[in-house]
Amino acid sequence: LHLEYEGGDRLYLPVDRINMVQKYIGGDGAQPSLDRLGGTAWEKVKAKARKSIFAMAEELVQLYAVREARAGTAFAQPDAMYKEFEAAFEFEETPDQQRAIDETLAGMHHRKPMDRLICGDVGYGKTEVAMRAAFLAVEGGKQVGLLAPTTILAQQHLQTFRHRFRNHPVRIEMLSRFLTAKEVAQVLQATAKGNVDIVIGTHRLLQKDVEFKDLGLVIIDEEHRFGVVHKERLKKLRQLVDVLSLTATPIPRTLHMSLVGIRDLSIIETPPVDRLAIQTYVTRYDERLIRDAILRELERGGQVFFLHNRVETIDRLAQKMADLVPEAKMAVAHGQMRPKDLEKVMMDFLENKTQVLVCSAIIESGLDFPNANTIIINRADKFGLAQLYQLRGRVGRSHRHAYAYLLIPGEQAITLDAEKRLRALQEVDGLGGGFKLALHDLEIRGAGNLLGQQQSGQITAVGFELYTEMMENAVKELKGEEIAPEVDPEIRLGIPAYFPQTYIPDVNQRLYFYKRLASLRGSSELSELKEEIIDRFGPYSSVVDNLFLVMNLRRVLKQFLVQQISASDGRVFLLFHPESPVKVEKLLELIHKQKHRFRLSPDGRLSFSPKDHEWPSVIDEVAELLHSIAAAAPPLDHFREPAHG
Repeated sequence: LHLEYEGGDRLYLPVDRINMVQKYIGGDGAQPSLDRLGGTAWEKVKAKARKSIFAMAEELVQLYAVREARAGTAFAQPDAMYKEFEAAFEFEETPDQQRAIDETLAGMHHRKPMDRLICGDVGYGKTEVAMRAAFLAVEGGKQVGLLAPTTILAQQHLQTFRHRFRNHPVRIEMLSRFLTAKEVAQVLQATAKGNVDIVIGTHRLLQKDVEFKDLGLVIIDEEHRFGVVHKERLKKLRQLVDVLSLTATPIPRTLHMSLVGIRDLSIIETPPVDRLAIQTYVTRYDERLIRDAILRELERGGQVFFLHNRVETIDRLAQKMADLVPEAKMAVAHGQMRPKDLEKVMMDFLENKTQVLVCSAIIESGLDFPNANTIIINRADKFGLAQLYQLRGRVGRSHRHAYAYLLIPGEQAITLDAEKRLRALQEVDGLGGGFKLALHDLEIRGAGNLLGQQQSGQITAVGFELYTEMMENAVKELKGEEIAPEVDPEIRLGIPAYFPQTYIPDVNQRLYFYKRLASLRGSSELSELKEEIIDRFGPYSSVVDNLFLVMNLRRVLKQFLVQQISASDGRVFLLFHPESPVKVEKLLELIHKQKHRFRLSPDGRLSFSPKDHEWPSVIDEVAELLHSIAAAAPPLDHFREPAHG
């Protein structure tokens, strides 16, 4: 790799050490400033990020410790009533959904308070997981509070819960700005007396006048959309009662790993059985196309969202649409309308009284309109990727084909970043794509949302990969786990080992496979990788076989903390890290027995003359030697296979 620094300094890095370089992934096209070779600016940025990560991890670990120490409610195992409720579910549970349900219930059976986060794409059945948990809590004599970020979403949860619990004697009420002062007072009074089993509401639920007789479970929908003050209230609740959070913001796998142990996570990745992928088109604004798209949806009895995110011009645009498609009943919805009016428009659309809803991004979170299967997004270039992904998820929630049209003013009129975002969205029209937009800004946004505003800035500062690594180390350190020293072995054997350009022509693909080789954990991983490479690029030559040998040797050297291996004048030299697991007694015994072959130099390098000077044999011998002199060596796995070619 040829690396260029600020000021034009250059550094050449051998591909076997590619792990020392990480791809910088920052949110919303962020560009980090370059540093000079040997400069200190980058170290300062890292130090600042580390401090911030440490503070956050400490807070999480402390909260976790408090919960561990406190006794919560251990709910009873599911009984016949629960089984009946479970059997009334209209759909087949997907494997992921079933696992999320099992993990949630298991958490509720424990004495310590549960804190689980359910992550799943839009419409993948997170609400059912919440309803099962709510049923168990209510059956155990406890009350349940459900928090939603918007009034409309709370209203929808109310309908869903009431429908699902219709055959059971459970009282479900809602607190929101849609109620009169008198109605609110009645709900508050009944909740304080314990007459209401499940209360659904917006942050109104977190106000001081809301009292529960015996609260046992809090369900939070899209937690990242609540403010700092609300989060403080939630944090206090978390220490006492079971908490179940739901989010459609995807959580990057790697972040998931680094948070394991301080937060319980369940990820629902499998789509419902009959769900179809959303057809996505990026196209110029064209009235004929808009008319065709709307009429096609109406002909199959469906409904359409037309999204226009400028409140000041939305009425004018709605009039234009009414003229363009006079056959359709139109309605307008945006956040600046009076709550009662907005509710009426939404309810009419839900009940199919209107066919086209011209709206702002107010429909972004969690609402479920199964009959709306076409969405047209005007000026799609003005939205972030995460937001577009959420908006597109408003359609395609039934077994019908859904369509998303992303309208742009023309390729010349949009920024390069916007174009990249739209392309990325178009590529990910498979199901569960929210988890596959791996390297796009959705991942950063997701992590930022989950961890808060401050952390979002830190992710942008150091890039996502490094952030995750730091997070993992901070959690280990705070939990008192030992952090083994990291060694990046320098291999100076002079073996020609690389992927020839003729074998893997695309430079990005070559880098990708070098990176995967550099992070090998075991010989079985290597075998799988070899098979994949042969499958994609055909038989390989000796230089590729050498590369596999060298990269696997690198894995063994890392394991035994060998900092450097080199060869000269027919001898092989090994330099060990001070904390290497090599036993000095075993090493001295070996030198004593075979003086003619082994030597230890004053600077602590061990050198030996190999029995066979063919590289594969030399590499095998190094591995055997390290295993023989280590304190407690793991079993030796031979990693040499015949070369393909």
